[in-house]
Amino acid sequence: MAEEMKTESPAAAEEEEEEEYVVEKVVNKRIKHGKTEYLLKWKNYDDTENTWEPEENLDCSELIAEFEEKRKKQEEEKRKSKSSKSKVEEPKKKKQKTCPESEEKTSRGFNRGLHPEKIIGATDSGGQLMFLMKWKDCEEADLVPAKQANVRCPQVVIAFYEERLTWHTPDEDKK
Repeated sequence: MAEEMKTESPAAAEEEEEEEYVVEKVVNKRIKHGKTEYLLKWKNYDDTENTWEPEENLDCSELIAEFEEKRKKQEEEKRKSKSSKSKVEEPKKKKQKTCPESEEKTSRGFNRGLHPEKIIGATDSGGQLMFLMKWKDCEEADLVPAKQANVRCPQVVIAFYEERLTWHTPDEDKK
């Protein structure tokens, strides 16, 4: 079942006609700048015309619910198949080579929903301190703002600083 989303183009506004875009289905979901967006397939348009739209601008709650339900079932099936496979393969491999498949490629930092393992390094980006964060069960690392890391994983930040801490005694300073 398709839902309608009405928008006006500048030309259409002059003619006082509304062009109707009908959502055929919800294709994907992401979180960008803390806001949920859905990738929409438009009825009578090619897949190349799919667009990311903020959740608050959408009036297709049934299609979103249908998408979320499908996604939930797929994740449960993956977990079940992984748990049956992991019983056999677990001794062979300690870490995954890539991040979980359910992870969206567009998300970065803490928005990925992964747990921080350790901080690999630090840098200055536009006057802001950033940490290169290594995530548990994932080989990919992300730059995250130090302020976020201080709040969300203070023990990881402390461990990073402690690893790099060097002590100087007055005797060593004289040499």
